[in-house]
Amino acid sequence: MQSPSSDLSTHSRKILWGAKIEQAPPAVTYEEAMAEDDHGLFKSLTNVVSDGIPVSRVALRLAQNKFGFTLIHGVPATPEATEKLIERIGFIRETQYGRFWDFTSDLAKGDMAYTTLALGAHTDTTYYTDPCGLQVFHLLSHTDGTGGASLLVDGFYAASILKELHPEAYELLSSVHVPAHAAGEPSAIYTPHPSTGYPVLSHDKVTGELTQVRWNNDDRSVMNRLDPHVVDQWYDAIRAWNKCLTSPDSQFWLQLQPGTVVGTYSLSTHLCLSLYHTLSVIDNHRVLHGRSAFDGKRRMCGAYVGVDEYRSRLAVLREKFAPDAVEKATRDTAAVVNGRSIWNEAL
Repeated sequence: MQSPSSDLSTHSRKILWGAKIEQAPPAVTYEEAMAEDDHGLFKSLTNVVSDGIPVSRVALRLAQNKFGFTLIHGVPATPEATEKLIERIGFIRETQYGRFWDFTSDLAKGDMAYTTLALGAHTDTTYYTDPCGLQVFHLLSHTDGTGGASLLVDGFYAASILKELHPEAYELLSSVHVPAHAAGEPSAIYTPHPSTGYPVLSHDKVTGELTQVRWNNDDRSVMNRLDPHVVDQWYDAIRAWNKCLTSPDSQFWLQLQPGTVVGTYSLSTHLCLSLYHTLSVIDNHRVLHGRSAFDGKRRMCGAYVGVDEYRSRLAVLREKFAPDAVEKATRDTAAVVNGRSIWNEAL
C-alpha cells in the first residue's frame, strides 16, 4: 500500500490549475448540455469528474481536461431551466437546505451563504459522512449593488504546493481527523460518523492517490481529540494550508452575471472573469469555492448531486461515446446482459 506521500499524479488524469485558468476555463454551452444526443453532457461531466474509472485512449482524449469544474454558458436565467439541466446530470440530493435552492441573502437558513458576507475558499457539507458530490450555482439576478465575485480554488493543486513546500504539514492533514458540525437550523444538528470526522486530505488506500479535499474552517468543531504532542504542528499545518489556498496564484475569480462572456476586469487585486448567463458545476470533493462580499439583492439557485449519481451517469455516457478498447473490439461477439457487454470497463 502506498502512503499519502506517494506521487499525487499516480494513476491520475487530472489537470491541476491555478489562477491562469482564467485565460481558458473549461466550458460548454447550454445547447450542448441539453442536446438529446448527450454528447455535450458527456463533455461537461468529463471536464468536472476526477474519478479512477479506467478509460480507453479515445476516452482519455475526450476526458483528459479534468479540472474539477465546468462552466455552462447561455443558461436561461430561470430556476426551471436550471433545475432541468441539473436533473440531466443526476438525481438532486435533498439536504437541510431543501432539494433545489432558490434564495437571497435573507438568512432564511442558518448558514453564511444566506448573508452578504465574504466567504473564504471551502468545500460544502464537511459535516456529512458522505459530502455532496457536485454542486451547481446559477446567479439569476443581482440588483442595486455590486460585488459577489465567485472564487474557485483547485484543492488538488493547493495540496500539491503544500506537499512540495511543507511535506510534514501535508502528512498531518492526511492523518489528523477533523470533527465538523452544522447546527444553524433549530431542527437539525449534523455531524459526520464517526464523530471524530475525517482528514482534510483523503487518499485511495490502494494507490495512495489524493481523492478528496474536505475543508471548511467555519464548520470545523473543537479539536478535542487532537494528540497534545502535535497541537502546535497541527495549527502550523493549517496555517500553511491556508496560505496555499489564499495565494493569488491559486485563486480563480469570476463574476457571474445574467448574458454572455464579455471580458475581464480588475476586482481589488484579483483578475476577475466577467460572465453572463453562466452556470458553474463544481466537484465538491476537489474544488473549493467562495465569494467576495456584496451589497444589493442577489438571487441564486442551484442544487447538490450525489457522488454515486453523477458517476453512474458518466459511466453510461462513457459506454456510449468512449467505450474501452476491449469492449469495442468484442461488441459483436461478447455476451450481453441487459444490453451491456460483460467487458464493460466499469464492471
